[in-house]
Amino acid sequence: MQIHDLPYPDPGLPDARSGPRFLLWLGRNQLGGQLKSLSWGLLHFLSVASLPYGVGFAVQAVVEGSGARLALAGGLILLLGAALALGDTMLHRTAVTNWITAAARVQQLLARRTAALGAALTRRVAAGEVVAVSTGDVEKIGWFVEALSRFAAAALTVVVVSVGLVLYQPALGVVVAVGMPVLALAVLPLLPRATRRADRQREKAGRATELASDTVAGLRVLRGIGGEELFLDRYRRASQDVREAAVRSARMWSLISAVQVLLPGLLLISVVWYGIELARQGRITVGELVTVYSAVMILNYPLRHFEEIAMAYSFSRPSAQRAARVLSLERVTEPAGLRAAKAPAGDLYDPVTGLLAPAGRLTAVVCGDPDLAGRLADRLGGHPTDAGSGDGSGAASSGGSGEAHTPVVGPPSVLLGGVPLDELPLDTARAAVLVQDKDPVLLSGTLAELLDVPSSGAVRAEEALTAAQCGDVLDALAQASLDDDPMNARITERGRSLSGGQRQRLALARSLVTDPEALVLDEPTSAVDSHTEARIADGLRALRTGRTTVVLTSSPLLLDRADRVVLVHEGTVAAVGVHRELVVAEPRYRAVVTRETDEEATSAALAQNGGAPLRGDTGIEELTEIEETA
Repeated sequence: MQIHDLPYPDPGLPDARSGPRFLLWLGRNQLGGQLKSLSWGLLHFLSVASLPYGVGFAVQAVVEGSGARLALAGGLILLLGAALALGDTMLHRTAVTNWITAAARVQQLLARRTAALGAALTRRVAAGEVVAVSTGDVEKIGWFVEALSRFAAAALTVVVVSVGLVLYQPALGVVVAVGMPVLALAVLPLLPRATRRADRQREKAGRATELASDTVAGLRVLRGIGGEELFLDRYRRASQDVREAAVRSARMWSLISAVQVLLPGLLLISVVWYGIELARQGRITVGELVTVYSAVMILNYPLRHFEEIAMAYSFSRPSAQRAARVLSLERVTEPAGLRAAKAPAGDLYDPVTGLLAPAGRLTAVVCGDPDLAGRLADRLGGHPTDAGSGDGSGAASSGGSGEAHTPVVGPPSVLLGGVPLDELPLDTARAAVLVQDKDPVLLSGTLAELLDVPSSGAVRAEEALTAAQCGDVLDALAQASLDDDPMNARITERGRSLSGGQRQRLALARSLVTDPEALVLDEPTSAVDSHTEARIADGLRALRTGRTTVVLTSSPLLLDRADRVVLVHEGTVAAVGVHRELVVAEPRYRAVVTRETDEEATSAALAQNGGAPLRGDTGIEELTEIEETA
């Protein structure tokens, strides 16, 4: 795989049982690139390690006064220099390719997992952790995959040179052969502590990233309540914790670096001292002493890669652990589905609550519990929940346990036209039923790009913007556009330059443009004023004529314009009718819609009874119980 071939047609099925297993899986899937990097690395390192032989050969030729041998040594050094340059260039090329392709594979895997899980991902994993995994962690994972082949080439070079020195000059070669393993393994006792400190640094950095992400996301609210300084102080403390952890980690790595400098220096001193004694005794020539000395000195270069691989693994292991944790999250349903990829049509029915949304009609749903409304919206969109969790995703295997958990089977699926949504391919189900939640996200880009979404083509962008009452938003965007065309105006990340009501209306327009068979809207007008809300209700009803629409709301303006109103109480359908009938006949409905207090409900009941005390088996207690239940 080359960089110009990215992205991968299929990034594969990762081994997400643990961080090390995930790193091993990445390495196996880039075996070809690793072998190329290893080959060029061997050429580069062996050329570097062979230079001392050419230098020693030249020195001995000068001592003996042989011009021919000196010319031969010069040609050998020139050849080794050309091989060194070629090996270094191609090693860098293949190593960077391995880095980028590994990082791209991880990013593709994360993107696919995010798309499969949807909003359920951030319920299982903090948003800051997802950001950290998809940015910094991806680079560290790529670093380890890239450094692995260079380390292998360096290790083989050390072995080859040590064996070669033993054969070339046994007296000094044995000293080098014994000393090299000591140099390579000397840092091993320090690695566990360095790894723990690196893990601690990553943990604190992840918390700081999460805090920063949450602060930026809620900046408008923080300004409204004057909480900027509070969160700024929290971030200052978190950043200082990261700094302290980074300093502690750097101290340990500096100690490892010092050991990597000190021990080779001691070995070099030993070789020179012993070599001089051998030269005085006439057992070795000056050229042989220079060769061995130069070889030991140059071997410090490949030995540095032992430190690098240790550092790369220490930094990439927690990153791979976090990536594996995200990639191990699974859905209850199979994304490929059990049926043909044909979008069904008909009534939308939830067997859990008993909610029925007739085809082609506008159904409003009233829930006293906002959390219940959110879960119901997810269910209507075919986002299954674990039993008892309500998070919208299947059970996940633990990133470090190495054991896969069996997904928990959730409640029965929602039916569209009698077809269970969880039996449809994921893309077909998403095209058939679209859910807009309470806090829709606007991606950065132009307004035209925001509305460039998969759609039936039956609803134009202008019609959707008009129905969503985005006139003032278009005027504001036109002023910010260079050519006075609001469609070319750029929207900042998450639409933070817009007000909450403007963001909500643009999100509604985007949902209307898609024109799905069934559209589920969760509190689509909670951030707009009543006049705008009334116009949106009329526009929504007109534009969605003949299409199934479900609106979860407690707004009387929207409820009054619905063809059918359903009260969901304690997880089941409690009443069905139209707004004006339910508000009079159903106390629980009235309590949610009008925010009626217990005292007001009792007064209204007494008034309906002509001022006389309520009669029946339980009297006033029965009414009180009803209102408390509502």
